[in-house]
Amino acid sequence: MAKIEVKVPDIGDFKDVPIIEILVKPGDSVTAEQPLLTLESDKATLEVPAPSAGVVAAIVAKVGDKVSMGTPLLTLEAEAGAPAAAAPPAPKSQAAPPPPAPAAAIAVARDVAPAPAKSAAARPNTMAVDFSGVFAGPAARRLARELDIDLTTLQGTGDKGRITVADIKIAARGGGDGGAALPEVPTVDFAKFGPTETVPLSRIKRISGPRLHASWVNVPHVTHCDDADITELEAFRKTLDDEAKADKTAPYRVSLLPLLMKATVSTLKAFPTFNSALSPAKDSLIYRHYWHIGVAVDTPEGLVVAVVKDVDKKGVVELARDLGALSAKAREGKLAPTEMQGATFTISSLGGIGGTAFTPIVNAPEVAILGVVRSRMAPVWDGKAFQPRLMLPLCLSYDHRVIDGAAAARFMRRLCDTATDMRRVLL
Repeated sequence: MAKIEVKVPDIGDFKDVPIIEILVKPGDSVTAEQPLLTLESDKATLEVPAPSAGVVAAIVAKVGDKVSMGTPLLTLEAEAGAPAAAAPPAPKSQAAPPPPAPAAAIAVARDVAPAPAKSAAARPNTMAVDFSGVFAGPAARRLARELDIDLTTLQGTGDKGRITVADIKIAARGGGDGGAALPEVPTVDFAKFGPTETVPLSRIKRISGPRLHASWVNVPHVTHCDDADITELEAFRKTLDDEAKADKTAPYRVSLLPLLMKATVSTLKAFPTFNSALSPAKDSLIYRHYWHIGVAVDTPEGLVVAVVKDVDKKGVVELARDLGALSAKAREGKLAPTEMQGATFTISSLGGIGGTAFTPIVNAPEVAILGVVRSRMAPVWDGKAFQPRLMLPLCLSYDHRVIDGAAAARFMRRLCDTATDMRRVLL
């Protein structure tokens, strides 16, 4: 058999590139173009392919070595009849190379931001972990090293069991059958610095905490803010509230929330994606043709989300009565499980407390949540002069996997316009 010395091919301007992985061992049979080693620069991950089929005779490089173009890596014994390569092929790329940029030709496309350049001394020790035999591409291997995840413990979901970047991210969040969870906050002995007191979390916070954490970790949140002119709406609300308090049989209160719920449902019908949910496989949307609105209720034990069913079928007065009854039960800890389930969209209002804006956490599997803060008087230009108008800040957090920024902006503008003129609910 003819012996072929495999060297680092032309890798553009890269020099002193560390070897992060050796994918073969002496005695292994390889095919032409099969990856032999993986190199990693500060900008790209590169695979060095076999110039021809053969058997690995000897490996002269090792993980951690820094190499440049022409550095010997290993020796192949070419199979009989296999043509010898005139020159080492360029590293394999997962993307079509732009002609003028050799560095771009070998860069592996990734859906996460590239890590900043590091010196050799600053590189983590995990880069030398042996992942030989693991079916994963260079992008997945590099991300696994960055997140300190053992690829040998993962089951790939890609073609023929290939471990994908998505598998790595799931493992990093603590999901799947293996991998590492997100890093924990370091434990601190606060008593060393002064007197302390430990108070157990309330039952509600112990239950809601993990769910909020799961939503925050799994849902890519974006928040869009806008202002609604509710000058006329507030005047109408006060009229309804005066009538409600004058009810001799069963007095009640009419807050702004029932009116916002009606405006929200009207807007959800115009933008049904915001009333949908991702399927368990994350490859389709489930459109729900009912409108159950969750309302965050402030209780002494923490926030509870009560669900008002069929908001589209109820008037403002009925919604006000329902909200009053559900809020009272929530504060007394008497909400039934069915009264906390089935929401398609949630509203979290801090209007009675204050604030100018906030970022509510999407209540997965919902794909959006509306945050409401305290209204304020502001000078608004009407084309001729500034007029005092009552403005209501609204904050929409949404799942960016389902909703993009333009859709969120249109949804919020429609909602603000509807709140400004509630006659739009009749349309």
